[in-house]
Amino acid sequence: MTPNQNSNIPPGWVGGFAESNPAFAYPNPDLTSLPMLDNMANIDLLQRQQGVEWPEFSWETEKGNSDPKRCFQMFAPYISRLGYTATGRVYSIICPQQGVFIHKIGCMNVEVTVTGQRGWVDETSKEVAADMTVEGKIWFSPSSHQNYFVKMLWDLFAHSDLPFPSHKAHAIIVTTHEYKNPKQPIFPVRTGQTNLFTSPDFAIHNEAWAVGNVEVEIGPIQKTNNVLVDGFNQLVMDAFNLASGNMLQPGNLLSWNVWFTEPGLVDKEEWRTHAERWRKSIDEDHRSPDGPGTIARYFDGTPFHPVEELIEQKVKEIFDWILNHLWHLPK
Repeated sequence: MTPNQNSNIPPGWVGGFAESNPAFAYPNPDLTSLPMLDNMANIDLLQRQQGVEWPEFSWETEKGNSDPKRCFQMFAPYISRLGYTATGRVYSIICPQQGVFIHKIGCMNVEVTVTGQRGWVDETSKEVAADMTVEGKIWFSPSSHQNYFVKMLWDLFAHSDLPFPSHKAHAIIVTTHEYKNPKQPIFPVRTGQTNLFTSPDFAIHNEAWAVGNVEVEIGPIQKTNNVLVDGFNQLVMDAFNLASGNMLQPGNLLSWNVWFTEPGLVDKEEWRTHAERWRKSIDEDHRSPDGPGTIARYFDGTPFHPVEELIEQKVKEIFDWILNHLWHLPK
């Protein structure tokens, strides 16, 4: 991509951090000399940012089959952002969250929470090299209170001291790790599109200022050390994966090309409240504050449609679970 001669990039770029250690350089950036930092601990150091206007996700809907039927979906614009200093050191990465509707269960919040990060950005070369650790969090959205079934669950959970996923503090936590390396929770963000597969034309944005790619393998959900809650959470995850085309199925690889807009300045207070603002918007009207993404589609543009019969069966299993375990909950 060539620089935009009519760019509105604000002045102030200094650079230099990418060159501060020869190990940081491409083609194989090694960032292990940098500590993994808490993602929200250094917001006051942020000066510049690159927004991801086009977050293009991809995953296999039928992993293990001879035809895995890869899906492509753009999540909502600006759902992710990269924050860094004027010298180019990365100090915070905002990752996706959105609402997902499951028929007869209601809406659920899905959030990718960055638990650690490190890295650099170079505005001159348009390169980025960062490492992240993340965990997925899934919980019932308050917007689904109108659903009778979910309202019943809320009433049930309210009389229990057990950590059911009725709010973020008790979210179902989905573990992640580096591709083909379950023992390594740190995975890379690198310049360029992924080379693991070819993206369709509708998922390519040549108008972007720059592009990076991320791949993370999905692990099992985290146990709560309560058999009752773990059983319920697994049923919910099964329903979620049926509705989403196995997006968070253990062993599946979730990939995304992050198409950046040109650099801008950081509003630190807005950065701190970004996640809560998105969550509130999703809770209230099931919409993203910066506009909608696209539906999930196969390479040829055909929309993905979940198998409703399988979802119905899983919902029945959840109903049966409620009936079978109702009296086991603490009063």
